[in-house]
Amino acid sequence: MKSRTVIRAIDQVSYWSGKSFAWLIVALTFVVSVEVFKRYILNSPTAWIFDLNNMLYGTLFMMCGAYTLAQGGHVRADFVYTYLRPRVQAALDLALYFLFFIPGILGLIYAGYDYAALSWRIGEHSTVTAEGPPIYHFKSVIPIAGALVMLKGVAEIVRCIECLRTGAWPPRLSDVEEIDVIDTQLSKSEYVDEESRRVAMDSAKAIDEAARHRTVAPDDDEGKAP
Repeated sequence: MKSRTVIRAIDQVSYWSGKSFAWLIVALTFVVSVEVFKRYILNSPTAWIFDLNNMLYGTLFMMCGAYTLAQGGHVRADFVYTYLRPRVQAALDLALYFLFFIPGILGLIYAGYDYAALSWRIGEHSTVTAEGPPIYHFKSVIPIAGALVMLKGVAEIVRCIECLRTGAWPPRLSDVEEIDVIDTQLSKSEYVDEESRRVAMDSAKAIDEAARHRTVAPDDDEGKAP
């Protein structure tokens, strides 16, 4: 149970960091809308708005990486992987985490820290425009995002070890998904009976599980801890 406690604690950190920085999409939408109004209605564009848009979007993209990993949402070529048993999936994942994930993310953290430290040291400003905004704080996002993804990677490694031990993947924290929207729409439709709704939801959940590499149920002897 200690391993699942560790997984859940790190998942909580990843979820809340992702959800917090996801609000940047609201700020980005507001900034873009204001700039469109100023540029095309008032004919008074802002010189540094392009830099601000890049910083907002870049921060959103980087800081939600751990959340995406927690959701199993990163792109993966799993046309063979989905047909493997959970223990085989876990063994493959574990090998790939040690071979590629850990070295890659450590490189990101190391290079990102050096990149950000130099930017802070020289008080770097954007050179895209004549009066570019400071960007040293923005470059600090790189090592911070790398550290969060690395922390989540530790949880994924523990999850793989737990699956190897029990033969079943530990559950992930639940979150609002597209299938929840489908369920809401179907439940409010007067043209769909209960049986059809149930069949449609079972199909949607099966597709969602397949996308999250949890497709093959363990055998009775695999689903129990030795």
